[in-house]
Amino acid sequence: MLDIYTLGEDVLRTKAEKITDFDQSLSILVDAMFDTMDEADGVGLAAPQIGVSKRIFVIDTRKDKERIAFVNPVIIETSQNTVSYEEGCLSIPTMYTQIVRPAEVTVQAQDVKGKSFVLKATGLLARAIQHEYDHLEGVLFIDRMEQQERDALVAAYQRRQKKRKHK
Repeated sequence: MLDIYTLGEDVLRTKAEKITDFDQSLSILVDAMFDTMDEADGVGLAAPQIGVSKRIFVIDTRKDKERIAFVNPVIIETSQNTVSYEEGCLSIPTMYTQIVRPAEVTVQAQDVKGKSFVLKATGLLARAIQHEYDHLEGVLFIDRMEQQERDALVAAYQRRQKKRKHK
C-alpha cells in the first residue's frame, strides 16, 4: 500500500501535470492506486493523494463492479441539476460533510493504454469523478464549503490529529 498524503501536504494543492507516457510504469501505478484505495476502503483515489502530481485517478464504486482508471481526464459537461451528498476524503480521514455538486457529469479521458473514451455518469460515480477531478486541480472537497464551516472542520481535523499523535 502506498502512503496517502493528508491535509497540509503541498502536492494536494498543486495542479497535476498531464501524463504523456503510457508504459508499464503507468499500469503499475494504477494497480498500486487501486490496491491503496481498496486497503483504505475508498471509492476513488487521485495521484496527488499518493504524492504523484500527475493527471490520473481511479474509481471503484463497488455497486457497478467496474474499476475505472481516468488518465488526463477533462470534464466536458455537467448538468444544471445539483444534489447534496455527504462527502469524505482519504486525505482528510474521518471528516465528512454535505457537498453540493452537479447530478450528472460527462468526462473525456484516456485509459492506461492511451485509448480515449467518454463517460456520462450519474449518482455516486458522477460525484466520485468530480471529487477526484478536483484533486487534479489542487482543490479539496472542503474548498466547496462555506468559509466558517470549512474552518470548523479543519480545526476539528487538526484536534483529532493531535490526539492521535499523543496516543
